[in-house]
Amino acid sequence: MKILKVATLGAVVAAQFAFAQFKQNPLPYAYNALEGSVDAQTMEIHYSKHAAAYVANLNKAIAGTPQEKQTLFQILSGVSKLTPAVRNNAGGHYNHELFWTVLTPVKNTKPSEKLAKAITETFGSMDAFKEKISKAGADRFGSGWAWLSVDKNGKLFVSSTPNQDNPLMDVVEEKGTPILGIDVWEHAYYLKYQNKRADYLTAIWNVLNWKEVSKRYDDAISKK
Repeated sequence: MKILKVATLGAVVAAQFAFAQFKQNPLPYAYNALEGSVDAQTMEIHYSKHAAAYVANLNKAIAGTPQEKQTLFQILSGVSKLTPAVRNNAGGHYNHELFWTVLTPVKNTKPSEKLAKAITETFGSMDAFKEKISKAGADRFGSGWAWLSVDKNGKLFVSSTPNQDNPLMDVVEEKGTPILGIDVWEHAYYLKYQNKRADYLTAIWNVLNWKEVSKRYDDAISKK
């Protein structure tokens, strides 16, 4: 009888998640790996609660719809025609999966020569770029993101989006391929920084994974 009950329960669980297309990738470092810039408690709650909820709710929102068979990119590029639940949760899932990879406990990573040159040509200097994207994050009213992206012509640009929107979506004014995203929702920093978003935006550079950003840049311009 006990075996039967376990088997039945397993079948119910399998049926509930049979439609689930998207899942979280493992966090590429320990929760406490970014201490000093991002505290362990914030990272654990952010990853295991907030980001996990986005992917779970996305799978629920697309169950039984054509989006169940689409890629995340396809969903985002046509999100204006979809429900707010799909828009918010698809964006939340994509944004966080990118965010985890552009952070690292490895110290003093550097952009590739190609990316460093593009940043200097576009913004004048690395410091000017950092100031611009930090200002985009600081000036975002309420919750949202600051982005470094590559446009359709292969040029870099900085932008900011509200909530869980991103430059891949057909609802945003400035469209492109994101290569760096900085989360400025309060849950990303409030336990350590409280209302001091600017301090968080300064600290984030200490754990930035320029190797990953450079790789994303190369991938983006190779498709132009």
